[in-house]
Amino acid sequence: MAEHDSSNFIREIIKSDLASGKWDRVQTRFPPEPNGYLHLGHAKAICVDFGMAEKFDGVCNLRFDDTNPVAEDEEFVRAIEEDVRWLGFAWGNVFHASDYFGKLYAIAESLVERGLAYVDEQSLEEMRASRGTVTEPGTNSPFRDRSPAENLRLLREMKAGKHADGTMVLRAKIDMASDNMMLRDPLMYRIRHIEHHRVGKDWCIYPMYDYAHGLSDALEGVTHSICTLEFDNNRAVYDWLVDKAGYAEPRTRQYEMARLKLQHVMLSKRRLKKLVVDGLVDGWDDPRMPTISGMRRLGIRPEAIRSFVERTGVARADSLVSRDLWESIIREDFNTVAPRRMAVVDPLEVEISNWEGDTEWLDADDWPRDVPKESSRKIPFSKRLYIERGDFSADPPKKWRRLAPGVEVRLRYGYLVTCDEVITDESGKVTKLVCSYDPATRGGDAPDGRKVGGTLHWVSADEAIDREVRLYKPLFTVDVPDAEEDWEAVIDAASRTIVTAKLEPSLKEATANDRFQFERLGYFAPDGDDPKVFHRTVELKSGWNKKPAAAPTRTKPVVQEAVVADYRPTDAASAARFDELVGAGVSEPIAGVLATDADLDALVQEAAKHGAPPVPLANFAVSEVGPRGDRGKLTAKSLADLVSLADSDAINSGAAKKVLDILIANGGEAQAVVDAHGLGQISDTGALAAMVAEVLAQFPDRVAAYKGGRKGLKGFFVGQIMQRTRGTANPQLVQSLLAESLDV
Repeated sequence: MAEHDSSNFIREIIKSDLASGKWDRVQTRFPPEPNGYLHLGHAKAICVDFGMAEKFDGVCNLRFDDTNPVAEDEEFVRAIEEDVRWLGFAWGNVFHASDYFGKLYAIAESLVERGLAYVDEQSLEEMRASRGTVTEPGTNSPFRDRSPAENLRLLREMKAGKHADGTMVLRAKIDMASDNMMLRDPLMYRIRHIEHHRVGKDWCIYPMYDYAHGLSDALEGVTHSICTLEFDNNRAVYDWLVDKAGYAEPRTRQYEMARLKLQHVMLSKRRLKKLVVDGLVDGWDDPRMPTISGMRRLGIRPEAIRSFVERTGVARADSLVSRDLWESIIREDFNTVAPRRMAVVDPLEVEISNWEGDTEWLDADDWPRDVPKESSRKIPFSKRLYIERGDFSADPPKKWRRLAPGVEVRLRYGYLVTCDEVITDESGKVTKLVCSYDPATRGGDAPDGRKVGGTLHWVSADEAIDREVRLYKPLFTVDVPDAEEDWEAVIDAASRTIVTAKLEPSLKEATANDRFQFERLGYFAPDGDDPKVFHRTVELKSGWNKKPAAAPTRTKPVVQEAVVADYRPTDAASAARFDELVGAGVSEPIAGVLATDADLDALVQEAAKHGAPPVPLANFAVSEVGPRGDRGKLTAKSLADLVSLADSDAINSGAAKKVLDILIANGGEAQAVVDAHGLGQISDTGALAAMVAEVLAQFPDRVAAYKGGRKGLKGFFVGQIMQRTRGTANPQLVQSLLAESLDV
C-alpha cells in the first residue's frame, strides 16, 4: 500500500507521548463483540489499532468483548479472526473479556467494600425515570445508601445464582446530578442465567461493557485505547473506574475518533443483522453488504481497504465520505493487478457476411498503456460474433459513435466492420446484425487512414463461454441510510442484476484469486465459492456526479426498478445553497454534500474568492478534502491555488492528492510544495523526447516487435517513461512523441 501522510491526530498524540517520556512503548487493542460479522467501520478500527502499533514498533492484541452471552457465538469469533488476518494484520495475543471475569469481579467487591458501588433493586423502567434529563439532575435510588456490608452480601448472592434475571443490578456510586449523564451511577453488573459460549455456566452475572472495557485495557497494559466518537462521554466512566481500581500513572487513556460514514452505506450492526435474518440479502457475505466478508466476496482486495482508511485519515469531526473516493481507490488498486479481457453481458449476434474460412486468432494486450507490464493472449475472431446490444442503434441520435446501419466501427484488436443489414423478430426487436469487414484493417487500423466512429468490445460466438455475471448498485437509494427511520423503504430492489454473459475463452480457467477488467464494463472478480460466477466489483467510471433520474421511493422493495437519491436538502437555508451551487454548474451529489456541511462549504466559498474554478473546487473539496476530516494547516488560499494547478494540468490528480496531504500537515503554498517535491507535470518537449529516445534505445527487441505489428507495446514504453518521471510526465505529450518515433 502506498504511503499517504494523511491527517491522523492519534498518531500525533502517540508521537508526543513517546517524545515526552510518558510512555516508552505502544500497546493497542482491537476489541470486537463476537455477536456479528465485521463491517467497513470495523475495518477502519482494525487498520488504526493495528496500524498505530505497527508504526511505533508496538503490539496490538485482539480482545473479544464477550460480556453479553445472549448474542455471542463461536462462529463470529472465527469470522472476526479471519477478517483481521485477511486485512493483513497479526495480533500479539488473543484475549477475551471473559479471561478477566474473576479479576473484574474482585474489583467490583473492592468498590462495594469502599462504598463506591451498590446493589439496586429498582426495575429498569424506574432506573430510567430516575436518571433525569440533560437539563434536570437524576434522583437517588432508594437503595443507594445501603451499607457496604449489605451490598456485598447481595452481590455475592447475585453471583451465587440466588436471584432471578432483572431483579437487581450492581451500580457504580458516582453522582446522580452530574452534567455528564454517563456518570449518573452507571450499571456495572446484571444477572443473566444463560450459558456463556466460553465459560459455560460458571457465571450468572456479567459485567456491562463500560465496566469491563477500561478495566480490561488496564489489566492488559494498553497505552492508547482507541474508539469512536459515540463513546466520548463514556470516557469519564472509563477514567473513574481505572482510577478507583488503583491504577497509577502512566495509565491507559481512551481516545475517540470519528466514525466512518460512507455515502449510500449503512453500518448499523443491528440493522445489518436484520437484513440477514429477514432474508433481504443472501447472508453476511452478500456482495452488497458492507461487511468485510461481503467486500471480500465482491472482489475488493485488502490493499484497497487499507489505502482507503489511510487516505480518509483519522479525525475528530464526522464527515460523509463520498462513494466516488471509495470507488476510485478500488479502481486504482485493480488497475495494475487486473489484466484486461473482453466479455459481453447483453449479447447481440453479429454475422460477418464476407468472412471466409476458419476462426482466426488475434493478439490482444493484457495491459493498457499506463501500466508498465507486458503480456498478451490470443482471442478468436470468426464469422459469428457478439457485441453489446447497447452498442447498436437502428435510429441513432446525433454524435452516436457506435454501430448503426451504414456506420463503420472498430472491433477492438480485430477489424473495421460496417452494418449492412438489421434483422428483427415479429415484435420489432433486433435479433441479429449482418455486417461486412475490411480484411485490410486487421488490428483495427485502416491503411488509408480513415477515421471510424468508435471502438467496440466483442467476443467470438463459437468460442465464447457462458458465465453468470452479477452486476451491483448500492443497496440503498439515499446518501445516509442509517439516518432513515424506515430504512427498509429505501432499499433498492434493483441493486443486483444477474445475467448470463458471453466471455472470451481465456477466462475459462479463472480462479477465485484472479481479478480482471472486462473492457468498457468494469472490474470483475470470480466468486470465492464458485469461480464460474463473476461479480462486478466496481464500474470503470464514477456514476456519482450524474443528475439523478428520480426521487427515492418510500415503498417496500417489491417492484424491480432502479431508484436514485434526491440530493436537495429539505431545510430552506441548505436548499438555497444547494440551488446556488447547482446553478454554478456543480453536480447535485456534490452540491448536496456542501450544502449540508457548513465547515467544508465555508472553506469552499473562501477558496472561490481566491480565483479557484468553482466546479473543480467543489469536486475536489468533497472528494478529497472532506474525507480527510482534520484540515490541519490547509488554508483557503492554498486550496484555491492547488485546484487551479490541477485544473490547468500543471499537476496530475495523483500529485494533487500528495500536495493536499502535505498542505494539511505542514501548511505553505501549493506551488512551493509542487516545486519542492518535484510534482509538477513535465511538459518539456525536449526533455521528454530525450527520455523517449533513451527508452527506445534500451529496448530494441520490443521496438522491432512493435514495428512488426505488436502495437500494444506502446503501453510498455509509456509505462517506462512514467516510471522514470514518477508519474509526472504529460501523458498526451509522451504518446505523441512515441508515435513520432515508432510510427515512421
